[in-house]
Order: sequence, then structure tokens, then C-alpha cells
Amino acid sequence: MLPESKSEKLDLDSESVLELGQEKTIFNSIQTKNSKDVLLNTDTPSRPILSKKTIFYLAFQSIGVIYGDLGTSPLYTFSSVFTDAPTREDILGALSIVIWSLTLVVSIKYVIFVLSANDNGEGGTFALYSLLSRYARINWSNPNVIGRAGFDRYPTGDIKGVNRGLRRWIENSSFIRHLINLLSIMGVCMVIADGMLTPAQTVIGAIQGLRIEVPSITLEARTGISVTILILIFMVQSFGTTKIGVTFAPIVAIWLLLNFACGIWSVYTYDSSVFQAFSPYWIYHWFANHGQQGWEMLAGTLLCLTGVEATFADLGHFSPSAVRISWLCFAYPCILMAYIGEAAVISMDTTGTAWQNPFYASVPPSAFWFAFVMAVLAAIVASQAMITACFSILSQAMTLSCFPQLKVVHTSKKFRGQVYIPVANWLLMIGTVAIAAGFQDTTALGNAYGTCVISTAFITTILMTLVTIIVWRWNIFLSLAFLLFFGLIDGAYLTSALRKVPQGAWFTILVAVVLSTVMYIWRYGSLRQWDYERVLKIKLRQDKLNGLNEVENTTTGHAITTPTTTTALVPYNATKLNTVMIVFDPAGFDSPMSFQHLQSALQVDPTVVIFCHLRHVNIAMVAENERMIVFKPEGTESTYRIIVRQGYKDLPNTSVEFGLMLSNHIARLLQEEGHHSEFETIVEAQARQLTYLTSTISVRSKPSSFLLHRFVIELYAWFRRNTMKNQQEMLGVPVEKLVQIGIQYEL
Repeated sequence: MLPESKSEKLDLDSESVLELGQEKTIFNSIQTKNSKDVLLNTDTPSRPILSKKTIFYLAFQSIGVIYGDLGTSPLYTFSSVFTDAPTREDILGALSIVIWSLTLVVSIKYVIFVLSANDNGEGGTFALYSLLSRYARINWSNPNVIGRAGFDRYPTGDIKGVNRGLRRWIENSSFIRHLINLLSIMGVCMVIADGMLTPAQTVIGAIQGLRIEVPSITLEARTGISVTILILIFMVQSFGTTKIGVTFAPIVAIWLLLNFACGIWSVYTYDSSVFQAFSPYWIYHWFANHGQQGWEMLAGTLLCLTGVEATFADLGHFSPSAVRISWLCFAYPCILMAYIGEAAVISMDTTGTAWQNPFYASVPPSAFWFAFVMAVLAAIVASQAMITACFSILSQAMTLSCFPQLKVVHTSKKFRGQVYIPVANWLLMIGTVAIAAGFQDTTALGNAYGTCVISTAFITTILMTLVTIIVWRWNIFLSLAFLLFFGLIDGAYLTSALRKVPQGAWFTILVAVVLSTVMYIWRYGSLRQWDYERVLKIKLRQDKLNGLNEVENTTTGHAITTPTTTTALVPYNATKLNTVMIVFDPAGFDSPMSFQHLQSALQVDPTVVIFCHLRHVNIAMVAENERMIVFKPEGTESTYRIIVRQGYKDLPNTSVEFGLMLSNHIARLLQEEGHHSEFETIVEAQARQLTYLTSTISVRSKPSSFLLHRFVIELYAWFRRNTMKNQQEMLGVPVEKLVQIGIQYEL
């Protein structure tokens, strides 16, 4: 006898599993544990434990990917703060703000707290949202995959009373849930806007240094050089994070060491007393001296934080330990020393021009051209930080059904978070080139840039506060202290940056609005489609239940007792097809609607039916003996369900036809289990004919719905038509053997 397993959690009903090797081990695990937990843990493993050698290797890689942006901020920060030559007190105040911003926002908030709130090693705003979704029911997920996506709330029975009350209030409030989702989407859109602004800002900032040695160079020439470099940056993205990181890491390392050396040289040569800026007194003096104008000038000092989100958004490419090591032990002291050296030069400058190009002013004259070349190379690397972050967060957005499904290329077999999205790469390139050609200087760009950076940081603070309450279960007063302390810093910067909307910040807001609109159209359409499918499934099940009570066997007069939740109702006069039919099943349980439509419309019954569900798992390659899990619905004959597990670097085996591979696998299991009659049935049907059944879903709006709803649904349908992948083509299914059922959804 084939063993049987009840599995309500997976909606597989009473199904039997055909055993073989590792499959038997998996089956035994399902027998003794909650089946959903076993399959979830198998498919979505937590981040693996890395060796010290690997961590240091990743730390080295992260230097070339994450810190190019933060590391090139000294090129333009002080020049964005002032409009004319500052006094010594002013430069000390600005330096003190920079020092404490890097310390409090980057080193403490992000490196200590935010990196600890990763979601199975993934970072970024959507990672925070996903993490919250695991501990509170705030997410709307596809009911067909919710059991396998990991969004069932974790057991948190021991959460404290106040924290539990807040969680319950959030879960019961549709408005709050939508607000949290909106904040997450806005944060992601700001990072993507940052991905377009960062390359333009850093490259233009580096190229404008040519004015020192080549005063005759025109603005158009500098812009042309910048655009050429930007195009080259995006053209190399397909090589992947590891190759780019290893190539760029030495460049950034040399650049940061150059900053450190120039800082020491400038302090020694000009003014060593600038170290007093470590005292917060100078921040007080800044505001006491400038008042409201000092608050408005914060929009300039804000640029020292550009790229801070990359430390978290790029986490999926590395690890928290690697990022902490590379920042605290290397990047942080080098960047601090760069700003200190620039302040020393500006404070003793008699020409009144050093503040316009502070980095180049702090470079020894004999080293200018070396510093210029390194600045350009570092600017190229700085662009990499946010481009890579964009790929990571877009991949997360697609997983959470918040963005149209684009092609994702995994560039590493070892590190699953390293991804490349071709369409996103070229769209980012077009946007970045347009920005560089349109703005042409770092002042207007800085206004747009700062708004983008601090908006993301402020949203991160809000979501992190919820994480401390719901996930980490802090005392509510500690969580409020976290919100007030870091929210005050972010809020001061944000309100200052928003005053720059007419001077360039409008662009950030425009990009965020456009991207948010795309995400909300996709989200709205997905929710409407899931509601439609839920109602349709209930109706189909009810129709089958009613059919069982009405259809009688014409020979015996007894009612047919086919299990209704696993197979479709077969009409009593159905035509028998001597074929093996592979039915592609997107859900992985119940009877696919394509098969139900085939039976009800054509009244045919294949000899052997194999429901095939492709499950993409978050590991590079699935072992050969773990790729297929086979179930046999109880009470059925010659009907099987097979789950094909595919890693993100697994390529389809095109040496054997896909259907033959599945049916041969099942036949071999049947033979080994001693089910000779079923074995002969499948072999005979396979020799006769092999067909494939799938469905194509066409979405349109209900004519009776209101105008805005129809407009949004039609846009959603357009996105679906142009982004959804055809998995049958990827598997090499012969077109002449494929039967496609068209299903119309009116949403």
C-alpha cells in the first residue's frame, strides 16, 4: 500500500506520497511535523551561517558596492551647505553636524539597529514590511501561495499586553494596514529615485573638479563626459554583484584611504583645532547663530548621508556582519577624516574659494590628477551602490506582489540575494542620463537628492519602531524613545529638504509618485483578481457538491462518490482519452480551473492526469533526488500531483521532454512500490499520446463598474500582458502538444 498523509494546512486533502530516497525522508517529515512548516523551511531557508573567511570576503566586496556613495559625499557636501565663503565658526558647526549625523544615523541607527531587522538576510524598506508581515497580519497575499510564501503570522502568544494591543489594533484597522503598505511603497520608490539621482550626482560632482586645472572646459563638455561614463556604468551591470564588487572594491578602498590621507595632511598643514567639532556645542552654536537659516542649511549637510540606505538595501548581497565590519573598521573613520580635513582647509582659506571644491582643495597640489582619476572611478562605484539596491528592492516588491513581474537574473550561485533585473537596469539608465543632461550641476541635483535620502530614512525609522514593538517586543517606552530620538533627527532634515522643492526636489517627488502609481495599480489589480478567484473557487466547489447529489450512475443507480476537493467532477458520459495529460497547476493544490473547464466544456477524461506545480525555491540548485515530490489523491485512479522544486540557478533539462520526465518518474515509483496495474496504465498511455494543458488568464474590467476602477483594471491588464512569463516556453514544452484554455476574468 502507498502511505497516506492528511495535510489540511496545504489544502492537499487526503493524499498519498510515492516514496523514493530523499523523497521518503521528506514524506516522513511531513508525517511527523506540520507539513507547511517542513515545506516552508525546505524552500525558504534562513540565511546560512557563514565562516569568518567568507564574512571578511563579503566585507571586502561590500566596500566596492555599498560605500561608493557615502564615500564620495565629501566631493559636494560642504559646497552645498554654503552660498559664500563661511566663517571658521560656521565650518565648525557644519562639521559637527556632519560628524554626529554619520555617527547617530549611520553607525547607530542603521548599522546597529536597522541591520538587525533584516528579513532572512534581505534588507530594504520592503524587507521591514515583510518582517512585520510575519508577526502581524498586515499584508494582503495571494491565497494560492500564502501557505508557501511564509506570510502566516508566527506564534507570538507571549507578546506583552500593550504590544499585543497595538498589534491587534493594527491588524483590525484597514486604514492603518494600508498606511503601512503606503509607507513601504513610498520608501521603495524613494530608493529607486535615489538609484537614478546617485549616479548623476556623483559623476557630475567628480567631473566638475576639472575646472580647477582646466578652467576653459565648458559646461556642455563636462555634461557630455558625465553622460558617457553613466552609460558605461549601466552596461556592466549584467556581470553581477560579485564580479563588480571584487573589481570595484580596490578602487573604493584606495579612494577612502586617499580621503583619510588627505584629511590627515590637511589637518597637519592647516588647522588641527578643527577636532573640537566633535563637541555637540558647535551644533548648538550653529543654530544659535543662524536660527531659521541654520535649519534651512541642514538640506546641505544632509548630503553627507547620501547612500546610507544602501547599507541596508544591499544587505541581501552580503551579510549584516560583513557590512558592520566594513563600515565601522574602515569606511567610517576614512570618511570622517575626509570631512575633518576639508574643514581644516576651508577654515584657514584666504582665497575664499576652497568651499566651492572642498575635496580638491584638501588634496596636495602634486597629487591633483591622481585624486581626480580616483574621484571619477569612485563616482562610478558610488553609482553601483544604489543601482544594486534598486535590483534588490524590486525583487522583493515582486515577491510581495507589489510590482509587475519582471525577469530576474541571479548572478551568483553562492549568494542568493545577488540579482540583476535587465528591464530595470535600462530604465534606470535612461532616467539617469536624462537627469544628468537636464540638471547639469550638483546644486539643483543636491536639492532633489537630499529629499530622496531623508524621506527613505524617515520611513525606515517609523517601520523600525513597529518592528521594535511587534517583532523585538521592546518595552513600549523604549520604542517611543527610539521613534522620538531618530524621528527628531530625520524630521529636522526632512522639513529642511522639503523647502527645496521648487529648486529641484520636485523631481524626487515626481519620480516617487509615478513609481507609487505603478505599484498601486498592480497591487489593486492583484487584490481584485484574488477576490475574484476566491469567489470563483467557492462557486466551483459548490457546483461540484451539488453535482454529486444529482448525478447518478446509470448502471447501478448509486451516487458517484469522487472526492470533490481534489479532482473535478467527471461527467458520466465523458469520452475517455487514451493519453497522459500534464496539467500545469499554478496553485499546487485542488483541481486547476483549466482542467475543470476542459471537463465541463468538452466532457473528456484523460487516462492519466498529472497535476504539475512548479515551485521556485530560494536556493541556487536543488539536489537531483529532491526536485520532485509526488502525491496521489486518495480515492482516485491514475491521477497524480507532482511538485517540481526549482532553484534560482537551475536550468530546465531540455535533453528529455518535460512530460516524459515527469511520467517516467512516476512510473518508476509505481513499479518500485509494486503498483503494477497503475504502472502498466501510465506506460501504455504515455506510449499512445502525451499532451499538456494550461490556461491563459485574460483580465478586463466590468463594463458596469465606475470609470476610475475600469481605468486602473485596464492598466493592470496591460501590465500583466507585457510582464507575465510563459513558463511552458521556458520548460521547452512542444507547442504542438499544448492545449491552452482561455479564461476571462471580469474584475
